Amino acid sequence: MLHRWGPAAALLGAVAVAWAQTPARPATGIFTCIDDKGRRLTADRPIAECSGREQQVLNRDGSLRTVLPPTLTADERAEKEARDRAEREAKAAAADAVRRDRNLLARFPSEEAHNRAREAALDTVRLAIRATESRLRSLAAERKPLRDETEFYQGRTLPPKLKAAIDANDAAVEAQRASQASQTVELERINKLYDAELERLRRLWSGAPAGSLGPLPGTPAPGATRPASR
Repeated sequence: MLHRWGPAAALLGAVAVAWAQTPARPATGIFTCIDDKGRRLTADRPIAECSGREQQVLNRDGSLRTVLPPTLTADERAEKEARDRAEREAKAAAADAVRRDRNLLARFPSEEAHNRAREAALDTVRLAIRATESRLRSLAAERKPLRDETEFYQGRTLPPKLKAAIDANDAAVEAQRASQASQTVELERINKLYDAELERLRRLWSGAPAGSLGPLPGTPAPGATRPASR
């Protein structure tokens, strides 16, 4: 028996040695799928005939390692990327809503704290309004002697210096009136913002989950600043 199997054993031993000396191939797995004609295809790399179908990747022992999804066309890939981007944006928006509500609760633990912040923001604008009103009174006082002086030139051309002084006074009054209108609008904006905040806070204080109330009306866009006093 030793004489009969000796050459075969020697051959098997040589093969084993050669296999051991061969550099190991990367374990890419076995790819298998059913093509559009119902045939099962197997290869050691992704199968082109099944690019639009699901492919299984098997280990050497036949167990399932992973599943490759169908390869997408350019249009399908663009659609998937758009869906993925929309999902990421939705998740980011939801996380931002939670963060905003939690920050709101941290800044204003009570209605009294919110009212104090409102008054501080309004006081900044009220101070500007008082300054505008004071300036308008000063301009009116400056205008009176100019108006009195024009009486001496009725029916005649005003001296350039007097006309320039009157024009400058008119321009300054117009600028102050525009500022006054803007300040009135700003008062309304601040009150509306704090009203919306207070309504939201009351719901959060009552137990509404952070991020569950939708966007806050009047919230500045990303990067915009709130009143300096906040």
